[in-house]
Amino acid sequence: MDADLDALAAGRHGDPFAVLGRHGDIVRSFQPGARGVALLSRADGREIARLEQVHPAGVFAGRVPDQRPYVLRIDWPGAAQETEDPYGFGLLLGPVDIHLLAEGRHFEMGHALGAQPMTVDGVAGVRFAVWAPNARRVSVIGDFNNWDGRRHPMRLRAEAGVWELFIPRLRVGALYKYELCGPDWSVLPPKADPVARQTEMPPATASRVASAAPFDWTDEAWMSGRAARQEAGAPISVYEVHPGSWWHKADGTPPDWDLLGDRLIPYVRGMGFTHLEFLPVMEHPFGGSWGYQPLGMFAPSARFGTPGGFARFVDRAHAAGIGVILDWVPAHFPTDAHGMYRFDGTALYEHADDREGFHPEWNSAIYNFGRNEVRGFLLASALHWLERFHVDGLRVDAVASMLYRDYSRKAGEWIPNKYGGRENLEAVQFLQELNAVVQERCPGAVVIAEESTAWPGVTRPTHEGGLGFQYKWNMGWMHDTLHYMQEDPVNRRYHHDQMTFGLVYAWSEKFVLPISHDEVVYGKGSLLRKMPGDPWQQFANLRAYLGFMWTHPGKKLLFMGSELAQPTEWDHDAALPWGLLDDPRHRGVQRLVRDLNAVYRDTPALHRLDASPEGFRWVVGGDRDQSVFAWLRQGAEGDGPVLVVCNLTPVPREDYRVGVPSGGTWREALNTDAESYGGSNKGNGGHVASQPVASHGFADSLLLTLPPLATLILTPQG
Repeated sequence: MDADLDALAAGRHGDPFAVLGRHGDIVRSFQPGARGVALLSRADGREIARLEQVHPAGVFAGRVPDQRPYVLRIDWPGAAQETEDPYGFGLLLGPVDIHLLAEGRHFEMGHALGAQPMTVDGVAGVRFAVWAPNARRVSVIGDFNNWDGRRHPMRLRAEAGVWELFIPRLRVGALYKYELCGPDWSVLPPKADPVARQTEMPPATASRVASAAPFDWTDEAWMSGRAARQEAGAPISVYEVHPGSWWHKADGTPPDWDLLGDRLIPYVRGMGFTHLEFLPVMEHPFGGSWGYQPLGMFAPSARFGTPGGFARFVDRAHAAGIGVILDWVPAHFPTDAHGMYRFDGTALYEHADDREGFHPEWNSAIYNFGRNEVRGFLLASALHWLERFHVDGLRVDAVASMLYRDYSRKAGEWIPNKYGGRENLEAVQFLQELNAVVQERCPGAVVIAEESTAWPGVTRPTHEGGLGFQYKWNMGWMHDTLHYMQEDPVNRRYHHDQMTFGLVYAWSEKFVLPISHDEVVYGKGSLLRKMPGDPWQQFANLRAYLGFMWTHPGKKLLFMGSELAQPTEWDHDAALPWGLLDDPRHRGVQRLVRDLNAVYRDTPALHRLDASPEGFRWVVGGDRDQSVFAWLRQGAEGDGPVLVVCNLTPVPREDYRVGVPSGGTWREALNTDAESYGGSNKGNGGHVASQPVASHGFADSLLLTLPPLATLILTPQG
């Protein structure tokens, strides 16, 4: 027993329950720094016994003849504490929990691991549980025990490599971490809880005990109808937002979720967007990563308030008819000492070999998708946001880096798969499982891939061998069309195919057309500044491009500030320059985006057959000398067609003939050169009558005036 007591005192005992608590008629308690310890009857508070100090480090023990439930009274210098004995409770996690955790199929890990307020044997407190199979000792440390790793060592459930402990009378809001001893008994840097549901404010790194109370949702109607709002034939227009820099309070600091909801939700609704997409809101230590180096995969960042505040925001967004999508990062994680890297002294969440486990481009660790517990951790994280917070979709970041073992690596710096190939078979299996599980458990939710290669079947169902995503960002379309728009109009004839090539593969996947945050940082220039020419031409080019994008097959995504024609690159430390709206040119672009959303939403032909070639037909695809494009968007039977014509030179085109599928009057539903948008107001007076002149395979045609650097949207009147 002396050796056990010495080990406890040194923080080197791997099985504290074998020594502490009640054993026969002996009770032991380790209270470093205490002046004395007594046992009180839990029933009436009377003293049962006074324990004697049996080890100078603070181990107290005494003989108790009966088995009455007891409470510890600990006399500290200047204060006394009463609490039930943490080592008087039995096993906490049930056999089903243990089995599912080991199998990597515990989809409610956020309620199994981490800090869970609960009542055990009639005693209120917090149950802690953490996966660390190779640790020799794990302790809960926090503001409640002076961050002393000797005070609350945990019990190992060896079947799953999980350590657990119930700390009585601990309350919501307490700060905590884990202190672990690695396989060689070396004490590791204190670790934040990988499954924490709340954290303290960065740059501080402790986890916080979160409330277990369910949120009082009011979005039943939204949740029951969201599948129809997010299907391939629905109008989906996404406003991408970094919550820390969309708007700032008067003191220059970002708002919390409640203040953000007061302003952002009405703005998005008024602009006609159907969805908000947030850059990662999961807790992350470095704000300059924009959330793409997360460590709190279950915790909304404390930068913007509490988990309850985030839930209120989502509920309010749903009440306003707006879906919420979160960027989610299962590809990699940062190597900060308090995080998951070498969590128990070994490569636990990551691969041991840096050729698999370290990302050279992002200086981060790569998850080991071949390990059951790691896959289970990531699956549970995804479901946590979808189920607990009613989020409508996840956009999975950096999918290409997951799919290829040689991503950003030179020859010899990567390990082939078991067949000698470059495909990451374990990552493929994980993504397929992710999408299958989400579809099974979260009806109507979508999972979107940011995938920049030609990997086949990204949005093909998993039962057909695909990855199972609902949508894929069309990175090729974005790069091609932006490159074209950056060319001087006199040279665009030589790059004509960059605007048409996207239609060659437009229906190989279900696509989102993204103009994202990545395109307005790191010297790439803002969307406005990508456009060539004098200021008038820059604004006109931008308006024409937005018109092209909103009428092209595919869902829409626009990063915040682009609708303001922001002239500078995005700065994550500053708010958007809302003062630009005092300038009619910037206000005109904002008005155009609002009107494009309205036309897109209210015109079935612009979205109904987005994922089908029957929804698109070229009318003019080869006029490279004049840089003119014209096409028809077509919906289901009974939906009127839409004619789109783009003139991407600064030269007006008079009497430009375009064939149409039906005669009569065609209405200008939108003209990006309208005066209200800051244009020259050249066009067709709001409508144009067809002529019985055959053109482009049609018996009738329109003789149009094409404004300079403009997109026209025309619909048959009546």
